[in-house]
Amino acid sequence: MKKNFLFTSESVAEGHPDRLCDTISDAIVDRFLQQDPYSHIVTECALSKGIVFVAARFASKATVDIPDLARQVVGAVGYRKEDFNAAECTVVTSLMAQPLDQRYEWDERELTDKELDRITVRNQITQFGFACNHTAELMPFPITMANRLARQLTVARESKTIPYLSPDCTTQVGVDFESGKPKRIQSITLIAGPQGGDQIDAAQLRADLLDQVINPAFASEAIRPDDETDIFINPRGTFPKSGPAAHSGMTGRKSASDTYGGYARHSGSALSGKDPCRIDRVGAYAARYAAKNVVAAGLADECEVQLSYTIGQARPVSIQVTTFGTSSIDEYTIKNRLEECIDFRLGAIIRKFGLRSLPSQFKGAFYRMLPAHGHMGASFTELPWESIDIVNRLR
Repeated sequence: MKKNFLFTSESVAEGHPDRLCDTISDAIVDRFLQQDPYSHIVTECALSKGIVFVAARFASKATVDIPDLARQVVGAVGYRKEDFNAAECTVVTSLMAQPLDQRYEWDERELTDKELDRITVRNQITQFGFACNHTAELMPFPITMANRLARQLTVARESKTIPYLSPDCTTQVGVDFESGKPKRIQSITLIAGPQGGDQIDAAQLRADLLDQVINPAFASEAIRPDDETDIFINPRGTFPKSGPAAHSGMTGRKSASDTYGGYARHSGSALSGKDPCRIDRVGAYAARYAAKNVVAAGLADECEVQLSYTIGQARPVSIQVTTFGTSSIDEYTIKNRLEECIDFRLGAIIRKFGLRSLPSQFKGAFYRMLPAHGHMGASFTELPWESIDIVNRLR
């Protein structure tokens, strides 16, 4: 395994069209589950200048005004009306209502072990979860910092410390590794233009971003930018337009920044826009939970957990554990301990993390917060799959 290398991860702010599509899709999931926690809902979104397209198929007792909800999400991002007018944009929908018997109307908390086997997956997927000891949240350092910079850009805009920023920004962080550990920040790139293409002095923009974005993002880190770190601010110049006025978006196109920034494998499947019965979403959360607990227990410095599911089965058809030569015990033993401590059946995952009830607990805004704040690691709240509650049992 290579020990000395440079690795770069990127992320985007909440106004990036792809991220906005993820947020719209998850806002729809939230609203359905808030009204009917047994809803089966899958939705995708695409948008461009002045238009939002939403496709959804659902089996639910809920009644959701999808166009109005999409406009609410777009309006909350903070674009100027000249760039994207939420009130006047066209919302096109393609909706497919399915029979209510397509729902799993069972409360997993009340089911017996045998009854949980009746909740089978409806699609096949190989999902991956990963954890490492680069950061306190046991995530790879490059994506942790890329995500933190993206959130700090939003903070600077919303707090009006940099009021002219567009909601559509991109971040990238390159990290030098030595002996498999983060050593120094090699480069930082921020694509952060002003709203509406207003002319802002490049030197002023750079000073503002250093003071209000980069320095606060790294303030609590031992590894920070140094005098030799390359800091690129809009290296191709300021874009005259941003957001949907400049480029289109689609649900699921930011899978790398949703997971591990490319540092570790992921399935490529979209996480957003899917209810808890979709194993291609919740399987990613279960795999992350397993991998994080292995690292938190001190059994390995890095751990990847692979879960493979097939249609019509309740439990994974295969489970693999890889520790990249960093474990204190053999991988077969770790795999056996995980299977003893975690029930990887679909119904058990839903029950363990309370996935149906989270939208109601967070007043209809749980899943919609994940795209911008992070599906993995530190997010807007303590995510249930980020718990390290089985470390003692794993030891």
